[in-house]
Amino acid sequence: MYKVKIFDEEHEKDLESAVNRFLAELNEGQLIDIKYEVAAMESEGEQVYCFSAMVIYRD
Repeated sequence: MYKVKIFDEEHEKDLESAVNRFLAELNEGQLIDIKYEVAAMESEGEQVYCFSAMVIYRD
């Protein structure tokens, strides 16, 4: 069975840490792929970023 885990953080280092913690829980061969995306928008005159990743893995 295939599964996905979604991560969404405001800072890239927070995303990196969250994904690394999850990957440490997986066994060898479970990881299939990681999709990464950055979204930028303006809110009240300030630039806001959203860093996200989707980890695809075997259960």
